[in-house]
Amino acid sequence: MGRVRTKTVKKSAKVIIERYYPKLTLDFETNKRICDEIAIIASKRLRNKIAGYTTHLMKRIQRGPVRGRTDQDE
Repeated sequence: MGRVRTKTVKKSAKVIIERYYPKLTLDFETNKRICDEIAIIASKRLRNKIAGYTTHLMKRIQRGPVRGRTDQDE
C-alpha cells in the first residue's frame, strides 16, 4: 500500500500547478528545483513531498481530466 499525503502537501501542490503550470514538467528533479525557486518551504523533506505530488498530478493531467482542477479544458 502507498503512503497518505497530508492536506498541506496536496494543497501546496495544487496551488503550484495552478500558478506555474507552463513551467512544470513530468520530471521530479526539474519540479523540485522549480518548487525551491517559487516557494518558501520549511524543510527539504517537505519540498520533496510537494515536488513529488506535483509530478504525480502532472502525469495524471497528461492522461486526462482530473477532479478538482479548475483550469482544465473540457
